[in-house]
Amino acid sequence: MASIQNYVFQRFLHLGIKIAQNKIKGRENVSVEETRKGLEKLFSVSKIPKGVKFQKIQIDGLPAEWITPKNLKNTGVVLYLHGGGYMLGSISTHSPLMARIALASKTKVLAIEYGLAPERPYPCALEDSLKAYHWLIAQGYDPKKIVIAGDSSGGGLAVATLLKLKDNNESQPAACACLSPWLDLQVSGETIVTHANKDLLVNSIGLQIAAYSYAQEEQLTHPYISPLYADLKGLSPMYIQVSGSEVLLDDTVRFEKKAKESGVEIEVHIWKNMLHVWQAFGFLPEAAKAIKDIGRYIEKKTK
Repeated sequence: MASIQNYVFQRFLHLGIKIAQNKIKGRENVSVEETRKGLEKLFSVSKIPKGVKFQKIQIDGLPAEWITPKNLKNTGVVLYLHGGGYMLGSISTHSPLMARIALASKTKVLAIEYGLAPERPYPCALEDSLKAYHWLIAQGYDPKKIVIAGDSSGGGLAVATLLKLKDNNESQPAACACLSPWLDLQVSGETIVTHANKDLLVNSIGLQIAAYSYAQEEQLTHPYISPLYADLKGLSPMYIQVSGSEVLLDDTVRFEKKAKESGVEIEVHIWKNMLHVWQAFGFLPEAAKAIKDIGRYIEKKTK
């Protein structure tokens, strides 16, 4: 049963969305910048926990940030790729979530400001993710001590990174952890329709706009854009958390089936009555439990 905090927050969010929709009613379009500010406002309800240190760095021109927990014990690292439909999101929006993952896993997290569409469409985000991974190895990190993680589109980008590494005959990381991943930019899953009235944060129109903005002239079924259509053999072990109420549920269900058929080790947890990427809202008891599970998985895979 969902917590009272989850119920109240979803009611509050539902009301806020209706107010926002009324404000923009009649307008032909809303700018990308306005939408980005909207995501920043939403994620600002979750605060950065105590016990973490942030250090801004540059990786060959790529803005990045180390997030180090005071309870650091693990010698590995998490390369985290934020979500936002490849158009939105930043280190700033996801700092509270990444800080909690760092604390839960007792592991340093490396966050990157990968290129966003439409200014920097595919393959910019993938190239930036690979640059960060290669930089970590150049810094002396063993691939067996690296976990690539991400939420929503960042989860899809994490899997795309594994696929590109495989195709380049490079070492796979220890594991991949995904939160509500977007794995099919063709937006063809059944739950896109069946869960349309359950998902407060994601809808088919928004997904389609983001998909074409990111892919542009590339096919939406390209494996590096939609990992659901890739050959998954030989990929790292994977861990996925997804809500049973979100439109992207079918992405995970289909991906899990294909991964198992390909011999990939995969663990999927489906939570009831949660928002898309509920883990980002640290005041929810379910978020705390989910992040604790993620931390435990990261520790287990990087021992």
